[in-house]
Amino acid sequence: MNNNYNHIADFYQCHCDEIVDFIAMRIQDRDEAQDMVQDLFLRLLSHHHIIDNSLPSLVYTMARNMVTDYFRRRHSHEEYEHYIRHSNNADTSMESVFSARQLMERMEFSLARLPEECREVYRLHIYGGMKVGEISQTLGEDYKHVEYQLGLARKTVRQHLKACV
Repeated sequence: MNNNYNHIADFYQCHCDEIVDFIAMRIQDRDEAQDMVQDLFLRLLSHHHIIDNSLPSLVYTMARNMVTDYFRRRHSHEEYEHYIRHSNNADTSMESVFSARQLMERMEFSLARLPEECREVYRLHIYGGMKVGEISQTLGEDYKHVEYQLGLARKTVRQHLKACV
């Protein structure tokens, strides 16, 4: 296992800037890209599976998925802001747009506190628009297990958001 950590650390030292560039070119925000790369390697270090020669492919696949998640979250923000700005409600002030951003930040914070498996299922459901059956097929997991993970994630996020209000 220690060899696994050394392998990941060596890869990080050699390719960190390259992966930051890969992400930054797509999202047009170098600071955010650096944060995403750090999260990516922290996830890799938390895996208990032995990582062999597939590390470069795994890193770039994870990076591509993180970029996709980034754009899904950003798209949700933009849709909500567009709705607020163009609705006929009297409450179209910037405070309501700001509160939507705060809500998304709180949601992301609560997602970060979930176990990796719950977080992945929840993101596929919320951002990917996938149903439980689709998620179970995608992940190769049992339907009931995915349903349980999604329920647990929803409950945890809901409790955290209620606590923040």
